[in-house]
Amino acid sequence: MPPLLNKTTDQRIIHQGTWEQFKFIQKGFEGSPGVRLFYYDGTIEILMPGREHEIFASIIGYLVTTFLAEKGIFFQPTRSMTQEKEGVVSAQADESYCIGSVKSLPDLSIEVVFTSGGTSKLERYKALGVPEVWFWEDGLLKHYHLRDGSYEPIERSQLPGLSELDPDLLRRCILMAETDAGEAIRAFRREI
Repeated sequence: MPPLLNKTTDQRIIHQGTWEQFKFIQKGFEGSPGVRLFYYDGTIEILMPGREHEIFASIIGYLVTTFLAEKGIFFQPTRSMTQEKEGVVSAQADESYCIGSVKSLPDLSIEVVFTSGGTSKLERYKALGVPEVWFWEDGLLKHYHLRDGSYEPIERSQLPGLSELDPDLLRRCILMAETDAGEAIRAFRREI
């Protein structure tokens, strides 16, 4: 029996192409769990997240969900649903949320960055009109809020309810989860 592959790092394929080519590739990946597809400005990206990527995305999603639930803030988790503007852009965040009411486009998209992309992905979300985007990269959580057609860096969320979430607490608990997710969650709950 062949050994199991333990993919710890992200695998990424970037290809130049048209929207029509992207839609063809997207159709080919239907039903393929764990594959994320992106399109913007003639660039097609296929991402197969590695183990560490998925661990961080899961813990961030759990902590944000816990905060929203504990504070009684209405939310709808939309995870990595496809966010799309026909012919222009398609993106799948690691985690995403509608806050306050259900909408066709999430209010918050969260990206975990291990290999590349980072804040260059903001252009995709700007084209979509996502109000807020957070990036987890190199142990830092960076927040961006869309204002007057551009993203500006902010210290903490500007979204209703989430503005009460202490970004330092969230960051500490995300880092703590690297070694003990259960203890990180318990510490987070105690401090919110």
